[in-house]
Amino acid sequence: MTTPRHTTPSRPRPGAVPVPVPYDPHLEPGLAACRELIERIPLRSDTILANRAHFATIVPPVEEAIGANPVDFEHVSVAGPAGAPEVELTVLRPRGGARDAPGIYGIHGGGMVLGNRFFGIAGLVEEVVNSGAVAVSVEYRLAPEHPAPAAAEDCYAGLVWFAENAAALGADPDRLLVGGASAGGGLSAALALMARDRGGPALAGQLLDCPMLDDRNTTVSSRQYDGIGIWDRNNNDTAWDALLGADRGTDAVSPYAAPARADDLSGLPPAYISVGAAEVFRDEAVDYATRIWATGGQAELHVWSGGYHGFTGFSPDAEVSRAAVTSRESWMRRVLHTDGRSR
Repeated sequence: MTTPRHTTPSRPRPGAVPVPVPYDPHLEPGLAACRELIERIPLRSDTILANRAHFATIVPPVEEAIGANPVDFEHVSVAGPAGAPEVELTVLRPRGGARDAPGIYGIHGGGMVLGNRFFGIAGLVEEVVNSGAVAVSVEYRLAPEHPAPAAAEDCYAGLVWFAENAAALGADPDRLLVGGASAGGGLSAALALMARDRGGPALAGQLLDCPMLDDRNTTVSSRQYDGIGIWDRNNNDTAWDALLGADRGTDAVSPYAAPARADDLSGLPPAYISVGAAEVFRDEAVDYATRIWATGGQAELHVWSGGYHGFTGFSPDAEVSRAAVTSRESWMRRVLHTDGRSR
């Protein structure tokens, strides 16, 4: 009888670049389009301003994002953090008003250095139409001109205003959700920590889509996508350097800047964490969910096979994108109690 041979799983050699997870072939056309539109200029410390100028040409105004949808909007200025400028918000409501509606506080992406509150606002418009929600999109100060904690503090100030004025806006203050993608996902996680530590506002959930959580950029997935795909390891380094400066990688980094630095993830609102298997943020997202579970907290984690960073936006018709959107919408209905169940 032949003795079975046991093999040891291969591991990357020390210092070797790990082999990347392949992209879902159905996502590759969207990935190429995304790179062409958004990352024409490599993001480095000396190209941040050029990238912002390019972003200004591709982010449509709120009127265009709304189009023919029955959604009303208004821009408001609210008190900012102590000693800081006012924070600009855009409020979206169902045409004709709302009453006891779920509230969604949306935070835009852009690596903490790019974008404005209209970047991705079309997704909030969809939520207003589909669920009757009242949604707020926040403008926060960008790095490096405004390093941490400026962005998180701006977002927190806007959230406090939303919670205090929820009823007047037609939203239920007991059903407020924070959410965003990429940097917006990281800032949403930071807000959940801040709200816990500061005694409010109460949150029904935190939606962390491909979230930017860890300034150290040392995971396997961060090394797999070095010079590959959208928002690669180099872009990530540029963004964290801009946000944190000399503090980056040290014990001086606050969890409100890089939520992965939090020692305690207990007592947080339910989290939805979604990430592509083929992107920089995969491993830190998985770790964040695991650490929430370790405290007895609630987290729903989805790692989408072959998904690149932000794949649902540029590959909406792919099967994996439809599955990801369906899962996210299901979770939102459950935590916001828009699924017909009593609260």
